[in-house]
Amino acid sequence: MTRVIFLGPPGAGKGTQAKTLADNWNIAHISTGDILRQALKEQTPLGVKAQGYMDKGELVPDQLVQEMVQERLSQPDTQSGWILDGFPRTVNQAVFLEELLQKLNQHGEKVVNLEVPDEILIARLLQRGRKDDTEEVIRRRLEVYRSETAPLIDFYSSRQTLLSVNGDQSPEEVTSELHKLIA
Repeated sequence: MTRVIFLGPPGAGKGTQAKTLADNWNIAHISTGDILRQALKEQTPLGVKAQGYMDKGELVPDQLVQEMVQERLSQPDTQSGWILDGFPRTVNQAVFLEELLQKLNQHGEKVVNLEVPDEILIARLLQRGRKDDTEEVIRRRLEVYRSETAPLIDFYSSRQTLLSVNGDQSPEEVTSELHKLIA
């Protein structure tokens, strides 16, 4: 039963690696970013609420994201395993997830932190060409990441479930390293 949580700043390659591994292992890839982008595109009530936060480079409030994740982890395709990409982003979300996984009887998750220097991240994100990826917004998102999300590294280190991987390599090299660590 493979259950993996990806941590790392925006642009570290979480989505790329999560999709590759989920396809290789035939398990669910759960991306809160994709769920949010879909909600924005469809202008659902959640999407409209989330838009205001995302336009400013802020994190979408825990409650909104937690409801989406709880609903997604309760679906049948997650029973054989999953990869979470973009959640949790705060220690509060990590505590929520820990309690949710207990309740759903889904244990044994591994947490992977993709480490990439800021200047590499900024260059990668600017190359993506999304309208919300201006250098100013990217730098703000990295600040938010450092203050809100980086404490998760200590949270999962203290639970001895954290694995760190150098994300400043080719995607293939990162995938190979992840296979060795998780398989």
